Amino acid sequence: MKKNILITGGAGFIGSHVVALFVKKYPDYHIINLDALTYAGNLENLKEIENASNYTFEKVDILDEAELTRVFHTHQVTDVIHLAAESHVDRSITDPLAFVRTNVIGTVNLLNAAKTYWKEYEKHLFYHVSTDEVYGSLDDGGFFLETTSYDPQSPYSASKASSDHFVRAYNNTYKLRIVISNCSNNYGPNQFPEKLIPLCINNIKNNKPLPVYGKGENIRDWLYVVDHARAIDVVFHSGKNGETYNIGGFNEWKNIDIVRVLCEVMDKKLGREKGESEKLITFVKDRAGHDHRYAIDASKIQKELDWEPSLQFEEGIEKTVDWYLGNETWLENVTSGNYQKYYEEHYE
Repeated sequence: MKKNILITGGAGFIGSHVVALFVKKYPDYHIINLDALTYAGNLENLKEIENASNYTFEKVDILDEAELTRVFHTHQVTDVIHLAAESHVDRSITDPLAFVRTNVIGTVNLLNAAKTYWKEYEKHLFYHVSTDEVYGSLDDGGFFLETTSYDPQSPYSASKASSDHFVRAYNNTYKLRIVISNCSNNYGPNQFPEKLIPLCINNIKNNKPLPVYGKGENIRDWLYVVDHARAIDVVFHSGKNGETYNIGGFNEWKNIDIVRVLCEVMDKKLGREKGESEKLITFVKDRAGHDHRYAIDASKIQKELDWEPSLQFEEGIEKTVDWYLGNETWLENVTSGNYQKYYEEHYE
C-alpha cells in the first residue's frame, strides 16, 4: 500500500525538518503537510521541497473537524505524524485555553478523523510527537524514562500530557495503532525566535539585552533538530505499536552556560571583543512554576532502534549560529510578522 503521510505542524520548527527529510528520502511516499500557519508556522522553511512531486500543502487548523475529514478523504491518508501544537511555556501561562484547544481538542479531532477513515487499523499508524516536559521536574539527579510517572507543571506540559493520554486511550479502547515519542529541547535552523537560543542569537546581533530567568540555573537536555527528525523517521518505520520512545541528546546544560557559549561564538562570528556580548546578559524574574531540570535517558531508542545523536552540542551551536547569520531575511520576516507573506505570494 502506498503511503500518504499526513504531517501536522509541518511548517513549524521541528515539523519542517521532518517534512523535508521525508519528502527527499522517500520519493514513493506522498507527504501532506497540514499547518494552520499560526505565528510559528512559516512556509519559507520548506522552499527547497515545495515543488516536489510527492509534496502537498494544506492550510488547515486541526480544530476544524470538517476540513480534517476532507483532507483524509482527498489524500487517502494512510498514516499521521502529529507535531502540530502550541509549544511555548510562557504563552501557556498567559493563555492556557489556547493550549487546551490546540493540543488536547485538536489531537482528539485528529484521532477521530483517523479512527473514522481507517478501516483496518493494523495497516495504519498514528504517531504522536510529544515532549519531556510531561514528566515534570528532576531535582535530585536521575533521568526521565519511558516509565516515569507524568507530573506536568505548566499549562503547556499539562496539555501535552493530556494529549498523550488520549492517544494511548485510543490505542487501548479502539485498537488504533499508535506510537509516541517524548523529546528534549530542540535547537537549530528555522526555530521561531521566542525560544532561548534563537532569541539570544538575534538579540546579540542587535545588541539587545539577553533575558535569563532567575539565576540561569535551570538545566535542559538539548538535541539538534535534524537529529530529532532522524529519530522520528526511525520511530515511524520501526517503532512498536503502543510503545513510547524518549528522544534526548545526552547533553545537559544550564541556561546561563548556554547563553555564555552563544555570546562567545557570536563574538567570534561578529568580530567583537571577547566578552563583549556577555555584557548584554540581564537576569529577570523567574518564570512561574519553572521546572528545575529535564534530562532524558534515551537508551531505549538507542538499543532497540539503533538511533543516537550525530552532533555534539558545540558543533550544533556553530551550525545554528551560522544559519541564523546567513538567513537574515528569514529572521527579519518572522520577527516583523511578515512570515504570512510567503504563503500569500506562493500559495494563494
